[in-house]
Amino acid sequence: MRLITSSIAILVLSVLPALADRPVTEDERAKLVAAVQAEGCTGGKFEFDEDDQQFEVDDAVCADGKKYDLKFDAQMKLKRKNLD
Repeated sequence: MRLITSSIAILVLSVLPALADRPVTEDERAKLVAAVQAEGCTGGKFEFDEDDQQFEVDDAVCADGKKYDLKFDAQMKLKRKNLD
């Protein structure tokens, strides 16, 4: 019984991180592209982090030619800009 309980716990914990991010909708993507451009950046991979309730843009290239990870709140206001 203990082995089954441990196995179920491991399975649940391994699945949970996969649920943390979801792809953005087309409407969200359009708003994110505008928000990213307003920061002087382009491109990147867009996701919505369900846990933090924020949008993430990984590997956006900004005006200085460097790659950044950007985080926006639900109103597309920049919360964080980290050098990648």
